[in-house]
Amino acid sequence: MTMIGEMACPEGGVEEHGEVEEQKMQRKYTVSAVPTLNAAAVVGYALTSKKIKSFLQPKLERLARQKGILFVAIDPSRPLSDQGPFDIVLHKLSGKEWRHILEDYRQAHPEVTVLDPPDAIQHVHNRQSMLQDVTDLNLSDPYGTVDVPKQLVIKKDPSSIPDAVNKAGLRLPIVAKPLVAKSHELSLAYDESSLQKLVPPLVLQEFINHGGVLFKVYVVGEAIKVVRRFSLPDVSKRELSKNFGVYHFPRVSCAAASADEADLDPGVAELPPGPLLERLAGELRRRLGLHLFNLDIIREHGTQDSYYVIDINYFPGYGKMPEYEHIFTDFLLDLVRRK
Repeated sequence: MTMIGEMACPEGGVEEHGEVEEQKMQRKYTVSAVPTLNAAAVVGYALTSKKIKSFLQPKLERLARQKGILFVAIDPSRPLSDQGPFDIVLHKLSGKEWRHILEDYRQAHPEVTVLDPPDAIQHVHNRQSMLQDVTDLNLSDPYGTVDVPKQLVIKKDPSSIPDAVNKAGLRLPIVAKPLVAKSHELSLAYDESSLQKLVPPLVLQEFINHGGVLFKVYVVGEAIKVVRRFSLPDVSKRELSKNFGVYHFPRVSCAAASADEADLDPGVAELPPGPLLERLAGELRRRLGLHLFNLDIIREHGTQDSYYVIDINYFPGYGKMPEYEHIFTDFLLDLVRRK
């Protein structure tokens, strides 16, 4: 997820905001015919009911059992050290209490792989820091360039936004997103006077015309998978002069709006070059300290090789990724072998 790519059915960021209590109530344990002692990998999971439903689908669990992977639900109300033993802890819960529990567990059990470190996850939950590693990377090679849209952080005083936008040199229209990535909502402001109607804290980004298509790059360890999604349409100068106010979008780039089978202009639909994505994903995996994330990428309309990362989501909706069952189970087994 974001700027232009966020009508995105629960896919990223924070669909599970602060829901440890829900998990405590749930007490759902996955039953497997594979005894723990004979399992190739025991994966403890701490997920909300929504994430369990979207990720732990029957096809994944069947394939996992065939490969000797045992999924066991974690009870966040009990000490983690009293549960398991685990080879891997897979989680997507939020809140300070849960982060402290995980950090203590990581210190006490360095032999267990935690996917992923809480501090690294927090880094991409803040849109002020989320894209900084992409900027620092300054990626440019024969396959193209990767940058981020020009952006500005506004923490308070909406009346100051028009002046701040002018000083920062941001051009209209402007995309506004919550500073903390706990929602896929975004707004598009067409004129300067409407900017002060926005509600901080938020991040403002220049809208970049991109043919109405974005690319979701799913990263699972060293594996990457790319899918197309429809996005907000381009805004012409004529449309910009005729439109006023702020338009709100609850979600963009929903999986139901897949652009993979659509009849699109090849210049818009062509996937970014594989070598470029592999280099980008590899560098960000190292810099972010994350194994599980996705990138929302757009290609500037009218260019062949000018790309922008507009959002990064931790542990996205992998259930929407083609062949995710095989990719994910191979990834888990590889982690255990490396240990």
